Amino acid sequence: MLSQFSREGDKPTLADLDFTFPKDIYPVGRLDADSEGLLLLTNDNHLKTRLLEPRNRHYRTYYVQVEGLITEEACEKLSQGVSISINGKTYQTLPARAVVIEEPQLPERNPPIRFRQNIPTSWVSLSLYEGKNRQVRRMTAAVGFPTLRLVRWAIGNTLLDTMQPGEVKEVEGKDLIKKIL
Repeated sequence: MLSQFSREGDKPTLADLDFTFPKDIYPVGRLDADSEGLLLLTNDNHLKTRLLEPRNRHYRTYYVQVEGLITEEACEKLSQGVSISINGKTYQTLPARAVVIEEPQLPERNPPIRFRQNIPTSWVSLSLYEGKNRQVRRMTAAVGFPTLRLVRWAIGNTLLDTMQPGEVKEVEGKDLIKKIL
C-alpha cells in the first residue's frame, strides 16, 4: 500500500482503508511500496512539524530481513555509519543501532519475498534518526546483505506490536509526543 491518499495507477493507498479519515489528515513520513509497517497520520501541524524536522531527532526502528547470515562485523559497520549513494552522491549515514534478532512474528507478506532454497536469510533490528530515500536498503547492501523485507517496527517508543496490515488505531497527539520525542 502506498503511504498516501492520492491514487497512482492500480496500487492500493490509504484511501482504500476501511476507516473514515478527517479531510486534513497527513502521513508523517513515508513507506515505499516495497516496505511495510508503522505509519503515523495526523492533522496536527505542530506534531507533524516536530516529527518531520530533522533537529527533533527520534529513532525509527526497522526489522530487516536480509539475504545471507548477517555478521556482527556488518552490524558494527551499520552502527558506525556507512557510505551510501543518494542521487549519485556519496552520503555518510549517521551512526545507528544494529542488532541481529530472531525472526519476528509478523503477518504474511503479500506478495511474499523471493525465496531461494540454497541462500539463508537473517534478521536485523536497525534504528536510525535519519530517513533518506531507501536508506535502510542502501545501508544493508553497503555491508553485503541486501534487504529482502523491510518492516518499520517503531517510531520512538510507539510500536507496531500486534497491529495488522490495514489496521488503524487512534492515539491522542499529546500521548504520541511523549512516546516519540
